[in-house]
Amino acid sequence: MNIDVVTLFPEMVQGFFSNSIMKRAIENGIITYNMIDFRSFAIDKHHTCDDSPYGGGAGMVLKPEPLCKALESIKAKEKRVIYPSPSGKRLTQSLAKELSKEENLVFICGHYEGVDQRVIDLYVDDEISIGDYVISSGEISSLVVIDSVYRLIDGVISSESLDEESFSDGLLEYPQYTRPNVFNGLEVPQVLLSGNHKSIKKWRLEKRLEKTLAFRPELLEEKSLDLESRKTLQELRNRAKRT
Repeated sequence: MNIDVVTLFPEMVQGFFSNSIMKRAIENGIITYNMIDFRSFAIDKHHTCDDSPYGGGAGMVLKPEPLCKALESIKAKEKRVIYPSPSGKRLTQSLAKELSKEENLVFICGHYEGVDQRVIDLYVDDEISIGDYVISSGEISSLVVIDSVYRLIDGVISSESLDEESFSDGLLEYPQYTRPNVFNGLEVPQVLLSGNHKSIKKWRLEKRLEKTLAFRPELLEEKSLDLESRKTLQELRNRAKRT
């Protein structure tokens, strides 16, 4: 996959592509990336990229000319273009999986009050929200989307890790533990030390259902659970009634 990031602040983005799992994915040829500073496409001597909104109101709006010229320079109309925005559709694991199948993704990093709507009309395929809140940096929201997507590409992370994490099958992930066995008086659950894989699997399913029921019960309502999960969930609910 190739990722183009169209931004006013490339230094905010560079560190993400230079470290950890993403760095390995680039070294292995799974990911390529390109950062485009659209300030260099501004048409006036001051390299102006924003202006006050028509109709009045607070804040500034990113101008269409430099953004569109930057997008033209990378042939964005031949790629899938994403504009992270609080007014977009919510990012989900299923959407991340869909995007991970693309060969080319372009991210437009907004700032201030956003971008001129004509940029969106001309180029954007997806407006995506990372949650019901507002942040000031389109770079941060773009990196959230990128991070959710690239890790799902074959060869980036082991399939076993992906199969057992939150949202992989509609449930949240079970608690994780590592050495030492006792820390600050808190012990690792004995079942994880037992070597009994059947018991460990059952414990993990119970904890996944328990956590999902506590924090995201709507996921259980949307999910068609298998027989074992339904039985375990009923046991948890019966236990809750007795306490």
